[in-house]
Amino acid sequence: MNTNGGFEPVFCTIVPPHVLDKLAQADDPVLAGPARRTLQRDAYERTQRRLTTVVGARALAAPATAEAGTPHRTIYDARNGTDLPGTKVRGEGDDPGKDATVNRAYAGLGATFEVLLKAYGRDSIDGNGLPLDATVHYDREYGNAFWNGEQMVFGDGDGEIFLDFTIPLDVIGHELVHGVTQYTANLTYFGQSGALNESVSDVFGSLIKQYSLGQTADQADWLIGAGLLAPRVTGVALRSMKAPGTAYDDDVLGKDPQPATMDGYINTGSDNGGVHINSGIPNHAFYLFATALGGKAWERAGQVWYDVLTGGELGQDATFEEFAGLTLAAARERYGDAEELDAVGKAWERVGVQAGAQAGTRAG
Repeated sequence: MNTNGGFEPVFCTIVPPHVLDKLAQADDPVLAGPARRTLQRDAYERTQRRLTTVVGARALAAPATAEAGTPHRTIYDARNGTDLPGTKVRGEGDDPGKDATVNRAYAGLGATFEVLLKAYGRDSIDGNGLPLDATVHYDREYGNAFWNGEQMVFGDGDGEIFLDFTIPLDVIGHELVHGVTQYTANLTYFGQSGALNESVSDVFGSLIKQYSLGQTADQADWLIGAGLLAPRVTGVALRSMKAPGTAYDDDVLGKDPQPATMDGYINTGSDNGGVHINSGIPNHAFYLFATALGGKAWERAGQVWYDVLTGGELGQDATFEEFAGLTLAAARERYGDAEELDAVGKAWERVGVQAGAQAGTRAG
């Protein structure tokens, strides 16, 4: 159950539609074919999610034998089919097998669970020990990973543009955090609230990777999906929080369109109002906030973002200004009139977002 009282799971992918659209137009059928099939599969899954929302999502609960504060992971293998969840190949506590993809998925679910619990005192994505299920080897040359409101799903990629989607830990964390948002603020997946939905997942996906690597804010690369792009691609990741708009510049993929500030905000009807594009703005604000504070970004900076996400004041259709205002209020409530408050205010100012005068006050 989320703080807004409405359970509305959405279909959220790591690769934006505009990237797949560009690939689908490639002259080379080796590149265009998998992209077109991925877009078709995404459209189908998105429709299924909407139908599930209408008729009611399957109730999920921790097993009666599950111990509070411990993960309950199950990995399934779709064997390049599309029936979910697939064949169970690893359960909680099972030894690693020979399939590296299965092992990475299992470890990534565990790393995400650990950060939520140890850094924020949250027992799984719903706060009540929800089982973490994931399916690997989904479809044939499927170029995406997604959270469908109930579980994680990973494609193998086409090997030409995208590699295995379990390789980047932040991709696993990103998608699972969509589940956290679903059970808390339940941000509407459109426009600025949708961009915030995507940004929150990028933020905590990056923090999960930093936590796992023991990195400080200054040591982190602040990339989302590093290691996912195949060697032929001119790029380093899907997105950059440090420098939005610079993650890739490729003959086939095109140039990363993310803006870093409101001066570059893109009004568009595609991608649910540009949720994967304009998320670069709050992403960059968090980067500026975290690096101004220094140290471990999941601690003070991450705590402020987590407080806003779970505090019950964030509206489902929140704007950037409203979210920013709530981060100022959260920083003041937790840390007082100290450097955290000053740093978060300056971060939003640098990206051109005017924080609301009062936390929780809806913009007119």
